[in-house]
Amino acid sequence: MRRFRISPETVEGEIAIMSPEDSRHLAQVLRMKVGDPVRLFDGRDMEYEGRVAAIGTDGVRVVVGRGQPTASESPLELILLQGFLKDAKMDLLVRQLTELGISRIVPVVTRRSVARPDARRLDGRMARWRKIAAEALKQCRRGRIPVIDAAGGIEAALAAAGGCDLKIVFWEEARRPLGDILAGIASPVRSVALLLGPEGGFEAAEVAAAESAGFVVASLGPRILRAETAALAVCALIQHRLGDLG
Repeated sequence: MRRFRISPETVEGEIAIMSPEDSRHLAQVLRMKVGDPVRLFDGRDMEYEGRVAAIGTDGVRVVVGRGQPTASESPLELILLQGFLKDAKMDLLVRQLTELGISRIVPVVTRRSVARPDARRLDGRMARWRKIAAEALKQCRRGRIPVIDAAGGIEAALAAAGGCDLKIVFWEEARRPLGDILAGIASPVRSVALLLGPEGGFEAAEVAAAESAGFVVASLGPRILRAETAALAVCALIQHRLGDLG
């Protein structure tokens, strides 16, 4: 069944009005008709059965049925503090991390970050990332859009990790394997914060700051991974071990 996002403010009684973009896609690309069933989600962990009620120039109207929580959200709150990457890399990473069930993405401008967009350009990229994440939800059947924070420095990122049950920073000079850290977990873990560097990696002082904030330092093994590869690998491993992947 086709899935579409609706904004709660567009619901009038039992009728939801789809966005102009989704209305065009439903009517002109998918060639759907009045009476066809659809599934709607609000990006806040609720989804609804629906049925196309009217297709007009002002948009598609859908009769909304009873809502229920989305069943495909991970029980693990997973936060990625990601060293700022170049444009295309961050775009792709947002899409793939959404598919992996990430809860929150915090872009971090570190000392070795190559990409350092100004405030105006950053606003545009933030809007683009949120749109990419919303589109990814349609494909992967999630119901909650990940929170994407404004980019900030390492201190703000460490504070964003707050009281997470487990906090890990990955560094190419680390000695302790991630597997050892996960094997030593004795109590239930409901939230995890992962800190990964940009293309140039972290400086030692940044890793030390993370340790002071309660992060444990981990290695991903003997090979040096590209920044975007490392982020995806780590999130998949954590979701498999502590979340619901596999």
